[in-house]
Amino acid sequence: MTQPANPTNTAATAQANATAHTIDRIDQKILRLLQSDGRMGNADIAKRVNVSPATCHRRMQRLFEDGYITSIRAQIAPDKVDRGALVMVGVVLDRSTPDSFAAFETACGKLPFILDCHLVAGDFDYFLKIRVRDMADFNHLHGDQLIALPGVRQTRTFFVMKEVVDNAPLAF
Repeated sequence: MTQPANPTNTAATAQANATAHTIDRIDQKILRLLQSDGRMGNADIAKRVNVSPATCHRRMQRLFEDGYITSIRAQIAPDKVDRGALVMVGVVLDRSTPDSFAAFETACGKLPFILDCHLVAGDFDYFLKIRVRDMADFNHLHGDQLIALPGVRQTRTFFVMKEVVDNAPLAF
């Protein structure tokens, strides 16, 4: 007896499933190596995962294309570029509507001092991670730009006293 076709399996879903690749242990090793040292060359990675350089290159290209690797960039020491103060800011918006969220998120994306912006559940709508020179620098940014962001009703600021874990590698 044949099974009826699954109505939820559309052509788009079938195409997405056909193009999506699952990763194996070699791909996971490549990801871990790149995560620990983004400057590692293809030949070194290939040797450490026991594949040819050509195979390694194809695998890395696929990991980029499939979105497993979104970018590779240098981590800059904040103190060396005069951005030693880390500040977390909880933000409450005056309205909880898709339009107010979109306006706030768009505006945050345009401010270079905001490193991270996360929509959260709880007492705040968003948490912002900000790097500045010092408290006076933050005070200036807060008064001129943060509280002027669209829809901001309230902010609560937390100056980080010690960075215990920052930007740790993903465990997988």
